[in-house]
Amino acid sequence: MTRTDRTDSSTDSTDSGDRTDPADAPSPPVARPLHQRLLIGATGLFLLAATVLLGCRALGSDGVTPVPQLLAFLPWLLVPAALALLLAALLRWRAGAVWALVVMGAAGWFLRPYDTGSGTGTGTGTGSGTNTGSEVRAAGAASGAGSAAPVPLTVLTSNVEYGQATRGLIEVIRREKPDLVFVQECEFRCVELLAEQIPDADYPYRNVVKASSAEGSSILSRFPLTDTARIPGLLAMPGSTARVGDRTVRLQLAHPLPPIPGMVDDWHTELGRIRTFAAAQKAADAPLILAGDFNATRDHATFRSVLDAGGLRDSALLAGAGRTPSWPTDLPRPLGAQIDHVLVSDDFSVRSARFLDLADTDHRSLLVGLELH
Repeated sequence: MTRTDRTDSSTDSTDSGDRTDPADAPSPPVARPLHQRLLIGATGLFLLAATVLLGCRALGSDGVTPVPQLLAFLPWLLVPAALALLLAALLRWRAGAVWALVVMGAAGWFLRPYDTGSGTGTGTGTGSGTNTGSEVRAAGAASGAGSAAPVPLTVLTSNVEYGQATRGLIEVIRREKPDLVFVQECEFRCVELLAEQIPDADYPYRNVVKASSAEGSSILSRFPLTDTARIPGLLAMPGSTARVGDRTVRLQLAHPLPPIPGMVDDWHTELGRIRTFAAAQKAADAPLILAGDFNATRDHATFRSVLDAGGLRDSALLAGAGRTPSWPTDLPRPLGAQIDHVLVSDDFSVRSARFLDLADTDHRSLLVGLELH
């Protein structure tokens, strides 16, 4: 009797030691509410799309639609990326927060200036002025800057959107008196107005391509011009040589097709022709001003190839206005993309750059002060 009691007591003791208090057991994982899962999914899709876009930028590829279109607005990727970081933090989604930080870091990295050529410039402002805004000056140093008597000149480029903004352009020309004017989308009525209201005495030399809609273009000059072969393209891209001081300067208007869906290959082709032209001018060691509506920003690999091939510098960048938007004007500032450029060889230094507002066009004009050494 005694032994049996002891055995039972021992067994009871062992059983009680093996039992686990239900209160101490780990709780099964609780699924996130549906709305949180949807938010995480949407945030993940955005971060995936942003990663693809940044990957194309890093690899030097413009990709396929919608990558070329979105690359124009790459700097603004920081805004939704910051919102994704905030959302991931609120949802306690650690992987998403880290992912958003990486996206923000990569987007910030590509905000760095991209420029080629031996010249440099130090901007002293933002360069976001309007018609009456203050100039942004740059101490541009070009090759030959130490030689005697550089020749100052001002260059204006303007897309007047099917000629609609021609009257506003005429007012700017009268007020600013630029030495060279590059006009894109200057159709028949635009040509007529420029001929009627801009005296030949002020601009005696002109290279005009008369065409309808967006296809027409014009170059107006105070310097003697000799017309040269155009760069082939659906939109007219005339070229000239100008005698500036004691040097012959090559002038070229740029207006490739935009990278809209279905026309990305044509956009690549026409920017490629501009790149070939720029490379030829670099080989000829000729001073070059290449200005117009490029339908591309420095975040497009094809545009960067134009800079690299020609050893060209973006004058707005050198004047401290490298991220000032020029299109579309119906977006509130500072939103938009800079697709209007004045590119110069290192024979020039950049004194100033201003973006000017015109009525009845979706582009801002760009006025640049240069010195030819």
